[in-house]
Amino acid sequence: MEDIAVLGVGMHPWGKWGKNFVEYGVVAANAALADAGVDWRDVQLVCGADTVRNGYPGYVAGATFAQALGWQGAAVTSSYAACASGVTALNSARAQILAGLADVAMVIGADTTPKGFLAPNAGERGDDPDWLRFRLLGATNPTYFGLYARRRMELHGATQEDFAAVKVKNAKHGFENPNARFRKAVTLEDVAASPIVSDPLRLLEICATSDGAAAMIVCSLDYARAHGHTDPVRIAGVSTVSPTYPNTTIDLPNFATDSAFGVSEPERGYRASIAHAAYEQAGVGPDDLDLAEVYDLSTALELDWYEAIGLCKPGEAEQLVRDGDTTIGGRIPVNPSGGLACFGEAVPAQAIAQVCELTWHLRGHAGARQVDGARVGLSINQGLFGHGSCVIVRK
Repeated sequence: MEDIAVLGVGMHPWGKWGKNFVEYGVVAANAALADAGVDWRDVQLVCGADTVRNGYPGYVAGATFAQALGWQGAAVTSSYAACASGVTALNSARAQILAGLADVAMVIGADTTPKGFLAPNAGERGDDPDWLRFRLLGATNPTYFGLYARRRMELHGATQEDFAAVKVKNAKHGFENPNARFRKAVTLEDVAASPIVSDPLRLLEICATSDGAAAMIVCSLDYARAHGHTDPVRIAGVSTVSPTYPNTTIDLPNFATDSAFGVSEPERGYRASIAHAAYEQAGVGPDDLDLAEVYDLSTALELDWYEAIGLCKPGEAEQLVRDGDTTIGGRIPVNPSGGLACFGEAVPAQAIAQVCELTWHLRGHAGARQVDGARVGLSINQGLFGHGSCVIVRK
């Protein structure tokens, strides 16, 4: 499959700003346009990632941002896939570019989040699994994060200090990121002193909810060359796969796993299958990666992603952190942005922000957090209800 080019990237810093999410998106969009050297009137397609907590405009994000930037006739799409929404929007843009239906597109997501942990929309919805898990189980997202952490401790002998070490690493990275919300170095002792939220995870080991925005300008390689971009960062693979039955590891917001009594388990677990599909498209593998941005909803989940993307075998993720392999300067830096540990969740924007971060590194524009010589990067996350999301970029 042919690559597409990333001409421009832009973000609005993460935080709690108390503004309409559209304002954040306009800032990110204008930054991406300026970075690309593309006039807004030349953008042919706007692919927006939806935010469902912000009223009707949030459900039609493509048109919302097209209107905010000034109607100019661009085609629009809107995508909702929970935390994977941004990459679903990117995949829509890529498909239309490769089909020859557009030459240059904007991919954009922005969010304004409520105080505290995310919860379902108001109302009585007995047929909604996401609503039911709060009512029947009292299971907020951190409840699941704690269960995943306990699973890792039982299966692989992970310790609370291993989880804390992930936070220390990401905080060190995020300290150097001007777009991060939390820019403060922490120690293992700081993590251990923070309150327990969902045993064994403490407050500093679970991501916050944040406001923020990210945008990209992507185009065909012919368009890039015609506009003087001879060696752009390229999108080489995009995966948005769903689980394969039987799914034997519980996923948000499900109450239980599938039974494997009468059907053999798939060759790969769900998270591993997300990365595998992107690797196949791009024609690369884990050994080719120079850096990765993974969705660290919690410190323990970051360790799970190491194994899912093939950085190590099951049970070896803790050793990567202990050896410094996933720190900037190590063998394979993970979350050089600081990850969700330093950003928090701005759901429709975060997957796009991950690709922005990879782009800066491949260009050599990441400043004090630069991964030297970066040529291939991977971003990965997972949304509610089986929405996979993985992007591979290369130079």
